[in-house]
Amino acid sequence: MIIVMSARATPEDVRHVVGRIEELGLKAHLSKGVERTIIGVIGDERLLKKEQFSLLPLVEDVIPILKPYKLASREFKRENTVVDVAGVKIGDGRLTVIAGPCSVESEEQILTTARIVRNAGADLLRGGAYKPRTSPYAFQGLGEEGLRLLALAREETGLGIVTEVMESSEVDLVARYADLLQVGARNMHNTKLLRALSGVGKPVLLKRNFSATLNEFLMSAEYLLSGGNTGVVLCERGIRTFVEYTRNTLDLNLVPAVKLLSHLPIIVDPSHGTGRHDLVLPMSRAAVAAGADGLMIEVHPHPADAFSDGEQSLTPDMFAQLMHEVKAVERAITAPAGA
Repeated sequence: MIIVMSARATPEDVRHVVGRIEELGLKAHLSKGVERTIIGVIGDERLLKKEQFSLLPLVEDVIPILKPYKLASREFKRENTVVDVAGVKIGDGRLTVIAGPCSVESEEQILTTARIVRNAGADLLRGGAYKPRTSPYAFQGLGEEGLRLLALAREETGLGIVTEVMESSEVDLVARYADLLQVGARNMHNTKLLRALSGVGKPVLLKRNFSATLNEFLMSAEYLLSGGNTGVVLCERGIRTFVEYTRNTLDLNLVPAVKLLSHLPIIVDPSHGTGRHDLVLPMSRAAVAAGADGLMIEVHPHPADAFSDGEQSLTPDMFAQLMHEVKAVERAITAPAGA
């Protein structure tokens, strides 16, 4: 349920409604728009009757939300959410590009890559310090040393850092270094981790699990929002289908669907979505055309020597070409009609 306050409502009027909600043992979440304040009611809606709130002073409307996700829905917040990551605004209408290696391998490798992607026009640097791998024998990341190297790259290049956190016990550690904390596809359903991140005070990049429905994806975002973290960025990174030619099937249907149903920004990861460096560029163009707020691209100075996911990583020249082409697509779809 959401409660729409009148444009004439004072802070005291809003506090009065919030107090009534809390008296019923429920939680209130406020969204302050340009003209009106929206109060989301979270909890067992069987405890509520519309009349309990519609008759209160300066309440303009009471609207039930039938979707299982409440705070992530367009009903709760009509305007798009813009997430600030180290001064980079994701969801403000400008394409955001996050780029870097799958994993941090050495100081030389991450600093070289950071310079490459910055000079090509990337907005944020990605790099894995902790790597969830299918094989227990594969490279698992450098851990905190990798985080320190990412911080060094930020100091030198000015790029904000995006890196994955895998366990709730590591949230505080990763948050000390990262500007945007990533929840990987394998952990989208990890509610303990999501609850820990909901109160961390840093924005979160939530990747879709490779078998998750749209409802399940937005319900995972709801865990973050309901705990008080409003800085949630969604990421489509491909789903599993019967197609064996690519690592995954990039579900670009999800981008406009999220735009219709949710106010949260959504970016696309065509590197994991395809698993093939030769398909990253065309799928990046398609993602921008579909309305994605950003891209996450794997880049390595020497992909053949990468410790992980070299087959889907772009060379510096390939990344420079990608930036040129996706910016052209962005300009084309944002140009005024008839221009």
